[in-house]
Amino acid sequence: MDRQEALQLLRKYNGEPFHIMHALTVEGVMRWYARELGYGDEEDFWGLVGLLHDIDFEKYPEQHCKKAPELLKEIDADDRFIHAVVCHGYGLCSDVEPEHEMEKVLFASDELTGLIWAAAKMRPSKSTQDMEVKSLKKKFKDKSFAAGCSRDVIKMGAELLGWELPDLFEKTILAMRSCEDSVRSECFALTGVRE
Repeated sequence: MDRQEALQLLRKYNGEPFHIMHALTVEGVMRWYARELGYGDEEDFWGLVGLLHDIDFEKYPEQHCKKAPELLKEIDADDRFIHAVVCHGYGLCSDVEPEHEMEKVLFASDELTGLIWAAAKMRPSKSTQDMEVKSLKKKFKDKSFAAGCSRDVIKMGAELLGWELPDLFEKTILAMRSCEDSVRSECFALTGVRE
């Protein structure tokens, strides 16, 4: 599949600017991680998995990760791609465990991008560009802040990767910095809404 096909599928099942922004963010983060971890030749694959990881969430929240295989078949996604998408919900809405490093990165960073973005919006800059790990740690410890972002999933993701939480925080902040401007502009182009 190419990115245009993936984007069309995303927009077919997702209309909320928040969901489009999240998909574009996770795509950018996954691309950064592919390069950073030595999988540059798979950057497009990692990115497209990130872009479509929540393909079924907006329209089928009760069937999240269960409806995704059917929707992904519309663009002839292969079994490897479908496995990667489905396993990001491991323990919550899927019993498919992340195996490949890419799947573990997606599992670990998905919820974390939401927490980081919520924390960034509270900053005077409204950006990740000046965010530090220590301020993210404070937000992480405050269970009432961005309560929908599961701290347990983030911790489990770090454990799956064999990373310390501060390392996961730092890397994911850097990943989000790398794509923040392009995500904002593409989200505006697609939705007409500035996040």
